[in-house]
Amino acid sequence: MELRIEKPIYGGAGLARHEGKAVFVPFTLPEEIVEVRITEDHGGYAQAELEGAIEPSSERVAPPCPYYGACGGCHYQHAAYALQVEMKRSILCETLERAHIRDIPEIAALTGEPFGYRNRVRLHVERNPFRLGYKLRKSRVTLPIEVCPIAAPALETAIGILLRAGADLGLAALANELELFTDAGESSLLLSFWTSLPAREAERLLAAAWPGLRDLLPALTGAGVFSALKHRAPSQLLAHAGEPWLLYAAAGRSYRVSLGSFFQANRVLLGSLVRLVTEDESGDAAWDLYAGVGLFSLPLASSFSEVTAVESVAGSVRDLRENLRGPSRPRVVASETAAFLRRAVEQNIPAPDLVVADPPRAGLGRDVTSHLGKLRPPRITYVSCDPTTLSRDLAALLESGYRLRTLHLVDLFPQTYHMETVAHLTLG
Repeated sequence: MELRIEKPIYGGAGLARHEGKAVFVPFTLPEEIVEVRITEDHGGYAQAELEGAIEPSSERVAPPCPYYGACGGCHYQHAAYALQVEMKRSILCETLERAHIRDIPEIAALTGEPFGYRNRVRLHVERNPFRLGYKLRKSRVTLPIEVCPIAAPALETAIGILLRAGADLGLAALANELELFTDAGESSLLLSFWTSLPAREAERLLAAAWPGLRDLLPALTGAGVFSALKHRAPSQLLAHAGEPWLLYAAAGRSYRVSLGSFFQANRVLLGSLVRLVTEDESGDAAWDLYAGVGLFSLPLASSFSEVTAVESVAGSVRDLRENLRGPSRPRVVASETAAFLRRAVEQNIPAPDLVVADPPRAGLGRDVTSHLGKLRPPRITYVSCDPTTLSRDLAALLESGYRLRTLHLVDLFPQTYHMETVAHLTLG
């Protein structure tokens, strides 16, 4: 059937309607007339596949990646980059409006290079023959790849080397998945593996592969093997070789990032993100919630008398303590954020001047927003990677008396539907 695409929706598809029913079509652009094939009919809505663009948008471009459309990683390579940003801006605004958020400030966009930006890629390992790949779209089947245009050039080079030498190095026997992580200058590299093998066997295979890996990848500073996830249990580091961390420079500061620690994936915009969150902020006290390795805690320590960094993941806590060493010595609290805030409320601890919160995709949630509403810090900066949970949490904070001062769309994930948002809130 022929349909007209009305608008983009969160998740990568375009929305069309047929006889009043919503139809979601990936790889389309607003106002296009397209031919589609219905693949799933759910009664109230349908999923479709694009057969062709009858009246394509003038903003439609040729995707540079040979795997685009088959690979499940990217969603917007068919759109000119300026249009990608505008689509994300409109999705963010509509999501906020659906949560009944009023007086939405103008959404400023912070953008960078749309390709070659990722400092981290995680790949599945095919054993016979040895190949590396991502998952096929809507599938658990691995799509072998040789290039990835959104990856940093150093990572693309490393992928090619591992494809040629991985079988001889025994990586097929060692790993189910592997991850490459490079620093901002692409001068250092960490390599992580995930395995179902016992720790002793993983250690033996890594030790055997390490000399060859070091010869082939001169930037490689360390490698580690983690247990593959089982029944949602956290991965355990089973073995490592070399240094289990690298130093990452961002916004004029240096951070230790260890194997398994979370760190933002966009090497181009990272410094701009740090400045957006921390510049022009000062006072007596600041709390950095979900602090990770201290990306925001470290710059906050130069403009606040006291900084408290709260993090629950053990590996990140170790990096956090190392990164916050120095004259200011910010306080590190190894705790879940909700539990930390609950104690602060129960003990009548005075609210800080600023709270920075950078939660995972699940957002803050009811407990955290409720405790923040009781503590009432004068300023909150919310760094979000999901517009739906952001909208839910902002609605709760606005109910507690906060107002949105500024709103920035930070495009940390070009070519995909994912987006980062920085919301600055003030009390009253």
